[in-house]
Amino acid sequence: MSNTAFAADETLFSLAEFSAALEQSASPIPVFKATIKAAQETMDARFKDGEDIRKLVYGRAWLVDQLLLQAWHLFDWPDSQHLALIAVGGYGRGELHPRSDVDLLILLDNIEDSAVQESISSFLTLLWDINLDIGSSVRTLDECYNEAMNDITIATNLIESRPLVGNEDLHIQMYLRVTSEGAWTDKEFYLAKVQEQAGRHDKTNDTEYNLEPNLKTSPGGLRDLQTIGWVAKRHFGATYIRDLVDHGFVTELELETLNKGELYMWTVRYGLHMLCNRREDRLLFDHQRTLADFFGYKDQDGALAVEQFMSKYYRIAKAMSEFNNMLLQYFDEVILRHEEEQIIEPLNNRFNLHNGFIKAAHEKVFEHQPFAMLEMFVLLAQNPDIKGVRASTIRLIRNNRHRIDDDFRNDIRNTSLFMELLKQENQVSTELKRMNRYGILGLYLPEFGRIVGQMQHDLFHIYTVDAHTLKVIQKIRQFRHSDYREKFPIAHRIINQLPKLELIYVAGLYHDIAKGRGGDHSELGAEDVIHFCRRHHLGKWDTHLVQWLVRSHLLMSMTAQRKDISDPDVIHQFALQVRDIVHLDYLYILTVADINATNHSLWNSWRATLMRQLYTDTKRALRRGLENPVNKDDRIEQIQSESMAILQRKGYPESDILDFWSMLGEDYFLREQPQHIAWQTQAILEHGDSDLPLVMIRKTSYRAFEGATEIFIYMHDLPNLFAAAASALDQLHLSIQDARIMVADNNQALNTYTVLTEDNLPLPDDDNYLDQIQLSLIEELDDPDDFPAIIQRRIPRQMKLFAYPTQVNLSTDPVTQLTTLEIMTPDRPGLLARLGGIFVDFGISVRKAKIASIGERVEDFFFISDDQGRPVSDPEVCRQLQQAICQQLDEHIQAE
Repeated sequence: MSNTAFAADETLFSLAEFSAALEQSASPIPVFKATIKAAQETMDARFKDGEDIRKLVYGRAWLVDQLLLQAWHLFDWPDSQHLALIAVGGYGRGELHPRSDVDLLILLDNIEDSAVQESISSFLTLLWDINLDIGSSVRTLDECYNEAMNDITIATNLIESRPLVGNEDLHIQMYLRVTSEGAWTDKEFYLAKVQEQAGRHDKTNDTEYNLEPNLKTSPGGLRDLQTIGWVAKRHFGATYIRDLVDHGFVTELELETLNKGELYMWTVRYGLHMLCNRREDRLLFDHQRTLADFFGYKDQDGALAVEQFMSKYYRIAKAMSEFNNMLLQYFDEVILRHEEEQIIEPLNNRFNLHNGFIKAAHEKVFEHQPFAMLEMFVLLAQNPDIKGVRASTIRLIRNNRHRIDDDFRNDIRNTSLFMELLKQENQVSTELKRMNRYGILGLYLPEFGRIVGQMQHDLFHIYTVDAHTLKVIQKIRQFRHSDYREKFPIAHRIINQLPKLELIYVAGLYHDIAKGRGGDHSELGAEDVIHFCRRHHLGKWDTHLVQWLVRSHLLMSMTAQRKDISDPDVIHQFALQVRDIVHLDYLYILTVADINATNHSLWNSWRATLMRQLYTDTKRALRRGLENPVNKDDRIEQIQSESMAILQRKGYPESDILDFWSMLGEDYFLREQPQHIAWQTQAILEHGDSDLPLVMIRKTSYRAFEGATEIFIYMHDLPNLFAAAASALDQLHLSIQDARIMVADNNQALNTYTVLTEDNLPLPDDDNYLDQIQLSLIEELDDPDDFPAIIQRRIPRQMKLFAYPTQVNLSTDPVTQLTTLEIMTPDRPGLLARLGGIFVDFGISVRKAKIASIGERVEDFFFISDDQGRPVSDPEVCRQLQQAICQQLDEHIQAE
């Protein structure tokens, strides 16, 4: 793929003009700088005009060659036969992007370092002065050999080298030594590069689909292509990747695909360097948008310009990763295993095991029996001891996958094989991923093929749609294992009791299948999955269940996050939609898997508690019968009875308890558990008439790993109490997940804040730490008129990029006679404290709050009143409140 035979280009560098300019200048530095600047401007203009990227990348390397030669000759080099200037690394391959490092080796042999030290120092200083990003080393032949033996990266850089000036024989000697068996054997070099690649991939989650991928180091990036070249050069002596065609490892068609992939990556990288005006290989969100605009993408219905741009990148990265895997598998067979005894065991008439790897029995297997392309994945799932797929068979699949057409998809053998795969005890998600990697899954399910590489440009979805979908299947599979029992106790119990696991896998495959089409993806996906079920001959009940799961896959998470699930009416309405415990079980598994596969930071202790509470209460409602909804009076009576029993066992008089409870509304007893009511009542009775705030802290759950922390505050109600509490908690670096706010008839506030750390983790189980929180809150809330200032913390870069205008909706609830305030805005540190300050300005009291953070955005609901406890109904006040919230929150983001 590389080409070091550069063509001279006098539009970039004219020796005559350069020499003349040097003659007229008192210093060479301005001449070099001007030449570099003019040449770069010329290349950038050509790039914008669509110039062949190879001419630009090779052209810049040629330009730098000329500059280095001219710079070298400005200095005295005694005994020049014993030194040489060598280009190494990417520059050694003859490739230079606009801001790439220029890696150089000054190679010495039988010459005193001191004799040339001054010239070397002056030479390198000049290169830095003219703004070339130089990476340099000065070594002898022996030092090159020793360094290469100890460091695979140095060895690789020296293999990728070419002489620029000086004694070329020194370069030949160095190259022969560092590529000798004494430095690295073929096996050692191959294993080291594979290990190096694995380490590189681990740093990027081992997926091509990172939100902000690195063009060089992410899977499918340029380093993966270079790794193939390095191994080929070391083992075969191949100068170019195309030499692998002669060795039978790459076909002409594959070579063309590889070249196109590399040129695409080069084009994007050139544009990135040019637009950033610095060496930058990360496709950060802001760069993605800029590049999408630069390359001419336009927003379309269902797909932003940036999403279209990144979708193409992901598809090409996936293809390059596929080639990398296939060719490394070939090298594995040739370099590591060629001396092994060849053990071939038949699996069936179509497949053998070749030294533990599955292999097609002959080259015409997929041509004569196309169904074998699906059968192979079933065999792999049924035989988890199989090490993998032989490279020759991977190529056969690639060459025959065009046979997957409508006739193939409707063939009963193929539909049966696919369902057989979904029914396997082991390896289901592994083989579905392998099907996707080989391009089979998107051909067998064309609707899945449309979401391959499709991204959603936000911080909520950190994977492409296809990667997220397969991760959902993986999460569902993991719930079965005992290792996941502690973190997902309900999911672990349910998954091992579900009657047909294959149904939830189908629902998982289709729940986001219609993303990017415009319209409601749940409804569109439900239509798609009906066709799948019919084609795969699922029964009517199974089809209806899967269709309902796809259509309703957001129902449970939205109910838990946006509604008051302590309200029996909310539970009853949800139960009516779910209908029975079987549907509830399937939906719970799909929902928990979906959340965990969307963004690993979404599943925190508080969200787990909400989901468990919704599941448990709904299951109880379904067992009671949908025709028997909870009677609120009966529920209140039962909760009070249970709470009273706890308190009386501790010796508290019934009359004192009832006197206190008489000042509380029914909402308090509907939303709190008996243990919490008893805990709070006991503390309040003991607190008496003290003027100090009562602050208590406890875990929300008996399971520490699921437990957020509840902070209960009891004190005289004030209009700015919510603002004071939110600001004080912000000072303590705590993140409010939920706020339950109530005012008793004696004007005492009973407010409960459910909190996690600012990283959405449970608070440390440290009594001293919790005591400090308690003391700090008492001190701050003792005088809410002087509540602490909002902490000015920096908004994370990614959140700033996804800023969008704040939306505010106001309405009055005729039942509660409270005003509902809905706020949708980008998340940022101290948001609730900032909102609290606005409420103070408008004399607003917060009576209840529902806090929901979803990725980079929040969707918060506040139930508010004026300072007299009445709804905020004046149209002008409502307008001013909406305007103030939008203006202040948006200005905060813009100021950052």
